[in-house]
Amino acid sequence: MLMRQLVFIAEVDKIKLVLRRTLLTDGSRPENDAEHSWHLALMAVLLESYASGPVDMTRVLTMVIIHDLIEIYAGDTFAFDVEGNKDKVIREKNAADRLFRLLDGEQGIELRSLWEEFDRMDTDDSRFAASLDRLQPFIHNVLTDGHTWKLGVVTKSQVCARMEPVRTGMPAVWPWVEAHIERGVKNGWIKEDVYH
Repeated sequence: MLMRQLVFIAEVDKIKLVLRRTLLTDGSRPENDAEHSWHLALMAVLLESYASGPVDMTRVLTMVIIHDLIEIYAGDTFAFDVEGNKDKVIREKNAADRLFRLLDGEQGIELRSLWEEFDRMDTDDSRFAASLDRLQPFIHNVLTDGHTWKLGVVTKSQVCARMEPVRTGMPAVWPWVEAHIERGVKNGWIKEDVYH
């Protein structure tokens, strides 16, 4: 069992090589998935009181630490890349099959189950974890003059849809998000929706 765990630990170090579109808050370079996951873990501890329901912090922390490990094999799919998102589910499922198989039965099954729960967002723990995952790059966008919003030429409705987990997972934070969506529109970082 120990050898399988050590192999897994060595393998997941590759998460440090997966670059995201999100810039560090100083705008100097893209963050990597490991930095993103660490930031979510810290946010979970600090923002627990904003969760929509009681959460098990051990489960939440495990979810945010493992949620992007599959990107070692599947790659990071930009949230607003319509084409890239078409096969994301199957790429990530295949990556999860490959990754969690590295661990012995029960531990691999448990982590895989938490990864799936995170994606489903159907428990208080997973709703809170997913809302953090949406809030963190949103904060980075606010602090980098809408870098990834401009990169993706995204609309207000796209940003609102992407941020929906925050509205349900941390409702007290939603007014802050809404205000900054409006700020993004006003500053030209987010496009107004055009209806015909």
